[in-house]
Amino acid sequence: MQSGARVGRARAAGLFALGTVAFIGWPDLALAKDLDDDTPDSAAALPNLYLDLRTTYSTVPANTLSIGFSSPSLSQAFATLQQLAPAIGGPSLPALPTLSSPSSRSVGVDVPLTVDLNDRISVYSGFNASTSQSGASGWSTLAVTSWNVGLQADLYQQNGGSIPTITLQTTVTRSVPDQPLATTSLNNVVEFDDALNEDATRGLLVGVQYTRVAIDSPLARIKDNVIGYVGAYYQWPDNWKLSGRVGVQSFGGAQLLALTPIQPFTQPIVRVDLDRNDDNDNRLFGVSAQIAWTPKPAYQLTVRTPLYAVRH
Repeated sequence: MQSGARVGRARAAGLFALGTVAFIGWPDLALAKDLDDDTPDSAAALPNLYLDLRTTYSTVPANTLSIGFSSPSLSQAFATLQQLAPAIGGPSLPALPTLSSPSSRSVGVDVPLTVDLNDRISVYSGFNASTSQSGASGWSTLAVTSWNVGLQADLYQQNGGSIPTITLQTTVTRSVPDQPLATTSLNNVVEFDDALNEDATRGLLVGVQYTRVAIDSPLARIKDNVIGYVGAYYQWPDNWKLSGRVGVQSFGGAQLLALTPIQPFTQPIVRVDLDRNDDNDNRLFGVSAQIAWTPKPAYQLTVRTPLYAVRH
């Protein structure tokens, strides 16, 4: 009964977020064009407001949790872990030599309502809905699988200096608790961006991502995930921007009682991003491709189509 109540609250929160977007965003879609010098002061004072809509297709090999670079990957990891939930508390559990999860595919939509408070700080909150297919089973019904809240902030901006821009992104993600293994994650990314020219159209990247996941049940545990990476980017005069990151992901594995159903690994990870920006560096469109060896390769393709209510 308690789990059902939490599911109701989570779904209500998702509906509330959609209602808020409908109430605030859609009546003001006329403001979605660039705000220029002729815009009234009251409109110009508004921050950027948009749905940073992300649609993701991912594949995960058997007996693996694929966390990777982004929140949609976390949602897929939660869904994989939930497949082990029926074994929790089962009378045959101590006799099981191993536990396993089948290979799976998923399509998810991440819908964070995002506010750019200024050119240094953005805050966002939303939910992820997905459908998945594993083993020989069919595709599941599309349903909300998690909600998230977070911020991204430039702790320091280079602005032509010798010290790189330092960006911090922190996201808290909570799976919808419709299974015994409900999870909460904290994902932190610190990235250094060293622009190589005055216009910051090309540069080098160095970063680290740390993910910690807590499970409601004391019978299970997901160990920490750390990614260290380097990368580079180039932006053409027409505002198309290509970025690449190559790194190493170290995952501590997942445990259920004394068993280790998901083995730890330390393997390469690669992500490539192609974005189309406007003259003020607002993203208009983006596509990302990720390959994470887990140790078998897991693939993820994400399309980003921001829906602006206010865009400066």
